[in-house]
Amino acid sequence: MTGADPADPVAATDDDAAELIAQLRALAGADPVEVRQVVAEVLAALDRAAGGALREHLPETIRVDAGLDASSPA
Repeated sequence: MTGADPADPVAATDDDAAELIAQLRALAGADPVEVRQVVAEVLAALDRAAGGALREHLPETIRVDAGLDASSPA
C-alpha cells in the first residue's frame, strides 16, 4: 500500500518545532528578559542531560548567558 504514514516522525518534528517557535515568539513579546532566562534554563538542562557535552558546541556568549562557562572571571 502507498500513502502518507500518519505517524511520520519528520512531520511531527516539524510541527513540534513550529509550535515551540510560536510559543517563544509569544513569550518574547511579553518579556524578553524572561525568554532569555527560560532559554538559559533549557540549555542548562540539555547540557546536564548530555553530560556536559552541549556546552562544547555553543558560542562563548551563549555559554556565559546560560551559566555553562567553565571558566570564571578572576
